[in-house]
Amino acid sequence: MDNTIFDQIDFGPLKEFLDNDDITDVSYSNGGMVWLKTLSQGVFRVDRPEINNELMEKIAFQCSNVMGKTFNMAHPFLDAESAELRLNFVHDSIATNGIACVIRKTPAKIRLNKEKLINENYVSLPLHDFLFKCVEGHCNIIVSGETGSGKTELVKYLASHTKENEKIITIEDTLELHLDRIFPHRDIVAMKTNNIASYSEVLVTCMRQNPRWILLSEVRSAEAVTAVRNSISSGHNILSTIHSDKASGIPMRLYSLLETNLDVDQFLKSIHRYIHLGIHVKGYMSKQYGRFQREIVEVCEFYVDDETNEAKSNVIYSKSMNGVEVYHNPSAHLLDYLDAQGIYLPRETFVKEEEQMKEAVVEAV
Repeated sequence: MDNTIFDQIDFGPLKEFLDNDDITDVSYSNGGMVWLKTLSQGVFRVDRPEINNELMEKIAFQCSNVMGKTFNMAHPFLDAESAELRLNFVHDSIATNGIACVIRKTPAKIRLNKEKLINENYVSLPLHDFLFKCVEGHCNIIVSGETGSGKTELVKYLASHTKENEKIITIEDTLELHLDRIFPHRDIVAMKTNNIASYSEVLVTCMRQNPRWILLSEVRSAEAVTAVRNSISSGHNILSTIHSDKASGIPMRLYSLLETNLDVDQFLKSIHRYIHLGIHVKGYMSKQYGRFQREIVEVCEFYVDDETNEAKSNVIYSKSMNGVEVYHNPSAHLLDYLDAQGIYLPRETFVKEEEQMKEAVVEAV
């Protein structure tokens, strides 16, 4: 949808929320409830009597007119999308306690930077630099986390460290990455799936565009899992996101989405062979910091053991809720892969061998 047309919609008292960069989502429901999701405070309710069913119905009809769609009892769902806003409405014939709406802001900017991440304890400096080395070395990375944890923002930040001359293709069902607008001088193609062009069809065309990097939007369907597997097995590098409760659980989460009788061991070996890293991010209200905290709490490496031919994982980094950080060195598989890509890391990247021995003894006790 053309931004100039979308800007003509009168959002009224909602505009203050749309203009506030700290606010990422606005939710309206239950005949007048307004809930905000913010970067600094998480989710909370605000009291705005002027934001009511009448206003939301007016906005919904403006959106439907601009998009040439119908919003009524016969067509009770409406999606409206612009370059930096995504709206979803549910008609009151379905939402029986009043029209419901969610507004998601997807600005064409990278909210994260190194100084901010380090200062806010999102990530430690050694881990930050390690992850950037992995991007430089063309590792395939999947970021996991709950809704609102900041998975997409982290992917955008990691993608910002890809080389200038490496072509990127983004494949999304709803546009959130906006890398083509953030880096207008780069060779970036933004593709959007719809009911005509599926993930599989877009991916076939994507391959013909000769990308180095493929950035897939959230993996949440069997078709998306197949797209991930086809992308990595064909020699392209990927960055993507998925809903999972921990980084080490990403391969099994991918398998569960397939909904197939495919042999689990065979599938896990293919994923462990090609996906190098899983990163888990967590968002929560922190008593320690007195604000909504987002942070990386686990980084896991995947590989297939050369001797046993078993799918294995190595938790390189973990952080407990009380802030205790544990590091383990990457395996020889990852270090050799990076070395072949021209990125050298010492074998004892994080921990000296004698320290690892002490940790093993403590764990055994």
